[in-house]
Amino acid sequence: MSQRVRVVWTPELLDYDFGPGHPMAPLRLDLTIRLAGDLGLLDHSDVEVVGAEPAADHVLLTAHEPEYVAAVRRASDGGHGDPARGIGTEDDPVFPGMHEAAARVVTGSRDAALAVWRGEVAHAVNLTGGMHHAMPGAASGFCVYNDAAVAIRALLADGAQRVAYVDIDAHHGDGVQAAFWDDPRVLTVSVHESGRTLFPGTGDPVDIGGPGAHGGAVNLALPAHTGDTGWLRAIDAVVPEVLRAFAPEFLVTQHGCDAHVEDPIANLDVSVDAERLASAWLHQLAHEVAGGRWLALGGGGYAVVDVVPRAWTHLLGEATHRPVDPATRVPRSWLDQAVELYGREAPGSMTDGAELRWRPWSTGFDPDDAVDRAITATRRAAFPALGLDPGVE
Repeated sequence: MSQRVRVVWTPELLDYDFGPGHPMAPLRLDLTIRLAGDLGLLDHSDVEVVGAEPAADHVLLTAHEPEYVAAVRRASDGGHGDPARGIGTEDDPVFPGMHEAAARVVTGSRDAALAVWRGEVAHAVNLTGGMHHAMPGAASGFCVYNDAAVAIRALLADGAQRVAYVDIDAHHGDGVQAAFWDDPRVLTVSVHESGRTLFPGTGDPVDIGGPGAHGGAVNLALPAHTGDTGWLRAIDAVVPEVLRAFAPEFLVTQHGCDAHVEDPIANLDVSVDAERLASAWLHQLAHEVAGGRWLALGGGGYAVVDVVPRAWTHLLGEATHRPVDPATRVPRSWLDQAVELYGREAPGSMTDGAELRWRPWSTGFDPDDAVDRAITATRRAAFPALGLDPGVE
């Protein structure tokens, strides 16, 4: 197997732009690639940076309805939106070239997944991907086409028998779950803020897959304002066990960094340091359970300057086997660029200074703790369907 790592990037990916004032600002991607570049993460012979062309319709149709793709094309080419299909809403306003921009993201994830599967590269990262809310017939939550669903379908068509998808975005990965709800070949795991307090309002622990894939969905819905200690405990208490039980041949992960305490549209209180550690855990699990076959995607994250560039640069460092020391100072060159592009100073260090401490589940659970109750609900609902002992009695 190749030891090369693919990073999907071209400035054309910045064309996925809903316009001024929209939370999904392309600047977050530009600043991330600039920071990773200034830290030298992309300047190695074993790191290939590749662009992507817009996906053809037959590729998009592996995850989307023909009428929906046609509606996106019409809106993209100067036509009206179609609010019934989520196009032209406040979350997903129409912009020129929307179809091509969203389809380019799909190609990036699909081709990267196949490159890993076929042994051309060891890992791959598409920070522009992770559009996990898009449904077969509708845009949703800033997501036009579901690149993760298309990538997983491509893996299955190319011979993969078991693919696991783990989503640590603050928002429930509803679109990917829906795509594989009744497919026993795919395990979807989402660790998110409870739908009682955050869009899209789904992802309850009792949602564990359809009749043909009982146990194929695992949902861990955390209370608002869960911080590092609870967030890491929750991931550690659920994700490794379900991945080991499912034994995937390939791991796809979604790393929306909107669980951060400074994110403006979610309500979790996680640090960059915890997000960095979660990326490292998922990398390790890819090697343990999936032979190292790993595709990492971006996703949400709306603290454009203070959080996203640092969190995703840590992800790039992890995936390229050159993890960034949290004590690293942010290069002055990048700080100056951030001021020039955004008008204010950014954090000067790759850490939030958090002390990461959590209790392993094996130490026992506290029924009076809201996070422990959330973990318990997930383990009780999902673990037996995967042949696992909930361990909560």
